[in-house]
Amino acid sequence: MRFSFGDVLLDTDRFLLERGGEPVHVQPQVFDVLSHLLLHRERVVPKTELLDAVWGDRFVSESTLTSRIKAARRAVGDDGELQRVIQTVHGRGYRWVAEVTIDGAPAPAALLASISPPVRRLEQRIGFCQATDGVRIAYATVGQGPPLVRAAHWMTHLDYEWDSPVWRHWMEGLSRGRTFVRYDERGCGLSDQDPEDISFEAFVRDLETVVDELGLERFPLLGLSQGGPVAVEYAVRHPERVSRLILVGAFVTGRVARASTPEERHEAEMQAELIRIGWGRDDPSFRLYFSSTFMPDADPQLWSDFAALMRRTTSASNALRLNNVSVTMDVREAATKVTVPTLILHGRNEVRIPFSQGREYAARIRGSRLVPLDTRNHLMQPDEPAWAHFLRELDAFLAEDESTTDPPHVHSQAMT
Repeated sequence: MRFSFGDVLLDTDRFLLERGGEPVHVQPQVFDVLSHLLLHRERVVPKTELLDAVWGDRFVSESTLTSRIKAARRAVGDDGELQRVIQTVHGRGYRWVAEVTIDGAPAPAALLASISPPVRRLEQRIGFCQATDGVRIAYATVGQGPPLVRAAHWMTHLDYEWDSPVWRHWMEGLSRGRTFVRYDERGCGLSDQDPEDISFEAFVRDLETVVDELGLERFPLLGLSQGGPVAVEYAVRHPERVSRLILVGAFVTGRVARASTPEERHEAEMQAELIRIGWGRDDPSFRLYFSSTFMPDADPQLWSDFAALMRRTTSASNALRLNNVSVTMDVREAATKVTVPTLILHGRNEVRIPFSQGREYAARIRGSRLVPLDTRNHLMQPDEPAWAHFLRELDAFLAEDESTTDPPHVHSQAMT
């Protein structure tokens, strides 16, 4: 069913949202919130009904619903002040107020009310494998189709991030038409929390372990942030297995390795001190520093969500050990040896990792292509244009590769 209002088109059959003729990529929960409010526009929809319709029996806070309402308004050109599309009815819920047509004809309220909203659920499958030094590494797959492997980065938790508004849209977007593979870094999330060896070499071996466990012979590899150097090193060691390399907001050299002034060295030392002093505290103030640099333009609620997720991810001592490895990574020489097709995407005004690091990769990896993204956020949000741009570039880059790649065969426990 196709619904139009203003310059917006919402197609529930194709799960498509367009504005001004251009596709708008939103989280599935945002799409479902829009659909449910539109389909029941003849009445006020209580918050409890929206929570049940969109999230089912999965517990989420009211603040999560509020953030999805805000994202839904932004996606269709509305806001909390004007409320020309979605109206807040204080103490009760929300109501759709924009005039709607169905395939060019006015939409009867009775017809809208009779249509059930789309229900889409992803299933995450979690398994474990053992690295060469005996450390257990947790991995997860989601979606169906050819594989896309993400090298582990700082910080993840396969279970808790599953419902996190910080990460959910990454899993939704990266698993469209493919099997998205990710895993927890040693010392993080569901992987063993107290490994003796936390080092760059161990990180590369863990990536080798996961793809061997899944039986992936050839696959595209995604390196986000700290995962970039790990992905680059793997691609140099195993060019026959990496069909394509995608680097997103990745760095060539860590903070300490690239520090060229006393101020830059002091900043790197300050980050380590913040982790040592404040990571494990109930007061999230110290961790909010990291949230604000990862997502400077995000809603403060997302800063809090990310700060809470970081504490759940690992202990203060592990966070410091992982940080100390990250800041000294240096793949300048390795990058010159990459021979696989490479796409580099980096925010022009990135706060966390400067755009100069993306340029550095492009200069060192022969034949690579650099795509600047219009964002300051290291972790892009689903309602910003850069996210849609990123997905378009990724899909186009992988299209030819995915047409000839078989999906992985994974035997692991299911977890949603």
